[in-house]
Formats: sequence, C-alpha cells, structure tokens
Amino acid sequence: MIGIVIAAIVGILVGAFAGFLYRKKIAEKEIGSAEEEAKRIINDSIKAGESKKREAVLEAKEEIHKSRADLEREIRERRGEIQKTERRLTQKEETLDRKTDAAEKKNEELTRRLANVQKSREEAEKYKQQQLQQLESISGLTREEAKEFLVNSIEQEAQHDAARKLREIQQQTKDEADKYAREIISSAIQRCAADHVAEATVSVVPLPNDEMKGRIIGREGRNIRTLETMTGVDLIIDDTPEAITLSCFDPVRREIARLTLEKLIIDGRIHPARIEEMVEKSRREVDQIIKQEGERAVLETGVHGLHPELVKLLGRMRYRTSYGQNVLQHSIEVSHIAGMLAAELGADATQAKRAGLLHDIGKAIDREMEGSHVDIGVDLCKRYRENADVIHAVQAHHGDVEAKTTVACLVQAADAISAARPGARRENLEAYIKRLEKLEEIANTTPGVSSSYAIQAGREIRIIVNPEQVSDAKMLLLSRDIAKKIENELEYPGQIKINMIRETRAVEYAK
Repeated sequence: MIGIVIAAIVGILVGAFAGFLYRKKIAEKEIGSAEEEAKRIINDSIKAGESKKREAVLEAKEEIHKSRADLEREIRERRGEIQKTERRLTQKEETLDRKTDAAEKKNEELTRRLANVQKSREEAEKYKQQQLQQLESISGLTREEAKEFLVNSIEQEAQHDAARKLREIQQQTKDEADKYAREIISSAIQRCAADHVAEATVSVVPLPNDEMKGRIIGREGRNIRTLETMTGVDLIIDDTPEAITLSCFDPVRREIARLTLEKLIIDGRIHPARIEEMVEKSRREVDQIIKQEGERAVLETGVHGLHPELVKLLGRMRYRTSYGQNVLQHSIEVSHIAGMLAAELGADATQAKRAGLLHDIGKAIDREMEGSHVDIGVDLCKRYRENADVIHAVQAHHGDVEAKTTVACLVQAADAISAARPGARRENLEAYIKRLEKLEEIANTTPGVSSSYAIQAGREIRIIVNPEQVSDAKMLLLSRDIAKKIENELEYPGQIKINMIRETRAVEYAK
C-alpha cells in the first residue's frame, strides 16, 4: 500500500516536472517570438525614421535651392536696375556736356557780336560828333543852343494855339449848356473798370472743437470724400483751430456745402447716408433762397414781366461778388440809377430800369459756359425774348459795342456810378497804397509840377505848379496831359479829378 502511494507520489512528481519542462519550452518559444517581433518593430521604426530623415533632408535641400534661386534672381534684377540707372546717368552726363559745350560756344559768339556792336557804336558816335561839329561851325550855334531855341519857339507857338483853341471850345460848350449837360450825363460820364474780377472763392465754417475735424473726415476719409463728391467743393482741413475752409469757384455750390456742414455739425450724426440727405436738403434750401432773392429784386426795382428763368438767374447773383461788391445788389443799384437818369432826361425810365437790372445777368452762369459775361447775358436775353433795346444795352454796357441808344448810354453811366461810389468796392491796403503812390508819381515827374497830393481816397489829386515855369494858358494843357497819363498807366474805378493850382505872390514893404 505504501509502495503504491510512493509510486503515485513519484508519478505525480515526475508528471509535474514533465509539465514544468513543457511549459518552460512553450514560454521560451513565446519569449523568442516576442523578441523577434520586438526586433522587427525596432527595425521597421529605424527604417521609417531613416526614410523620414532622408525626406526632411531632401525638402531642406529643395528649400535651400529655391531660396538660392530667388536670391540670385533678385540680385540679377537689382543688378539690371543699377545698370539701367548707370546708363541713364551716363546719358545725362553726355547731354549736359553737349549743352555746356553749346552754351560756351554761344557765349563766345555773343561776346564776339557784342564786341562788334560796341565797335560799330563807337564808330557811329565818332561820325555823329564830326557831323555835329560841322553843323555847329556852319550855324554859329552850339547843339544845346540850337535845340533850346527850336523847342522853345515851337512850344510857345503850340501852347498859344492850343490854349486859344481850348478856350474857344469851352466857350462854345457853355453857349450850348443844356445840350452839353445831357451829353455828359448820357454818354460822357462813364469810365468802366477793367473787365476782370477778384472773386471770393473760400468760405470758413467754424467748428465747436477740433475733435469735429476727425468726425468730418470719417473712417479712412469716407465722410469727407462723400461731401466733396456730392457738393463739388474742396474741404481744406489744416492747422487752423476750430475751423474748416471750403474752396470752390462756384459760389452756389460753396453755399450748399457750407449749409450742409453747419447742419451736420448741429445734428452730430455724420456718415455718408446722412451727408447725402443733408446735401439734398441744403440744395433745396438754396434753390428756394435763389428764387426768393430774384423775386425780391424784381419787386424792389418795379420791373415786371420777366421770364421765370431770368428771375432765378437774378437770384443766383446773390452769391456772386465782383471786387467785393455783391453783383445782385449792384444790379439793383444800377437799375435804380438808370431809372432816375432816364426820368431826368425824359427817356423811357421803365426800359432803363429793366436793362440796368439785367446788364450783368451773364455773371450768374459765366462759370458754366464759355465766353464773357456780356456775351452770355446777350444770349440769355435773346433766349427769353427780351426787348431789342434791353439786349443792346446789355451788350454795350462795357463798351464792347458802341452804345447807339439813350438807354444803353444810361446803363453804362449807371454801371460806372454804382461801381465807383465810395465803399462799393474793396481793395486790399497794399494795392490802395500803390495806386496812390503811382498817382502822385505821375504828377511829380511832370515838368513844371512843384508838388502833388492824392486825396479823397485817390479820387482827386491836387497839383501845385511852379508859376515861373507854368503859365495860366499852359495849365490847361498840363492838366490834360496828366489826365491822359493817368488813364494810360493806372487801373481804377470811376474817375479821378485833377485839381491844378498856380499861385504867384508879391510882397513889398512901405517904409
């Protein structure tokens, strides 16, 4: 029994040992397989890493090659530009050298010609002196004595004849005083200023603060671009504190822009849509003002039956100035003056007032059409079927054509009177002082004048003459000569009075 048990135990032990060996072999086999799999995975990883490494190296090489090509291309382009610049500089140097050579040659030629001219002049002067010496020896008088004798004799004779003729003419005009006065009023009392104007082309809009400038400009300038596009006006935003300048040659558009800006500043909402709305509203407002101003001018002057378009054009002149004088007010004033002159002369006062009101109508649209304001005004009057006498007065008011009717002469005179009255037109201080100085210079450089004084804002000049050099008869001629010089050398509105004074005093004492 014990032997069986022992045998059984031994058998179990032997079986267990055999099982252990079998499991060991299996485990060793699995371990070997795992090691081989691990080696395979490691080898694959190494191969994949090397492959990616090669790819990265290739990409880096390609990038380096591409960068090198771009750099070489840029270097070639810059080298080409430098070569072009060098060629241009070389050409300019060659051109300058040629011009310098030509200038030097021309200078040499001019120097040679100048020397020839100087030589010819010296020879001519030599011949002239020889001839004068021969004449002096023949006549028995020196050159100065002969010249003085001849000039004095001719001057005395001419002065005597001219003074006598002038007195005869003045006496004749005094005998016909009424006719002479009518001619002066209707045709002679007129001196129009030169046909050019100094316009006010800017308006200044005050701002509540400088921050408003940025809001008016807007993001990336969209607000200011919209405003300039809609109105046709340039907005000048500079360092002037709390102000924006509007610049435009069309006064109506400038007024629309000014009203628009003021409305936007008050409203506070500044963006393109609001700007368009305000521009349209301001345009309607200005159109209404133009219509009302035209109707006011017609009502104030008593001119009836004007075409509605002419009335609107009259209203547009409210925004037009000439030498600082408002053209609409000037036209109303000319209408009144022409009507009063016509009434004094017994002419058609109604026609004169109508022509006076319309004489500058072309200035309402002279920026929109080619031609002078006279030609444009004539075309407008013809288009709206105005009377032929009115059209002729408009055409002749600046002397472009000869005035053939009394109404045309009266409009000329009224235009000159309105433009020349004190305060009608403004000029800057510098131009005013220069005009006075030039006026006195013309008088003082005249022989026989002792001194002169420009008074009445340059509308009169008082001249004191030397009584030993200027006689009473010669004063008339001298004053006319000075008047002609002033007319030819100066530009001025209206007329200038030449007041000449000659005084001889004798002082003696009784002892």
